[in-house]
Amino acid sequence: MVIRPGTISYPSDEDTQIRSWLSPLKPENRHNSVRSDRSDGIGDWLLETSEFYEWRVGGADTSVLFCSGNPEVGKTYLR
Repeated sequence: MVIRPGTISYPSDEDTQIRSWLSPLKPENRHNSVRSDRSDGIGDWLLETSEFYEWRVGGADTSVLFCSGNPEVGKTYLR
């Protein structure tokens, strides 16, 4: 794929084949599936807490969010 300022470039067939060879996973399919299953308001409770606000305004040096949990508990659905 060639990127030039001011132009739109689409991946060639070779680029697509290389990515498929490197990883057979289709992250765009997973993303679209999760996005379509998501309900509005999921995770709002977290975003509205004073702890989250203080963390968010703390700056890039301290703004690291790590969501730990078992698979399929809903971490992906947070926005």
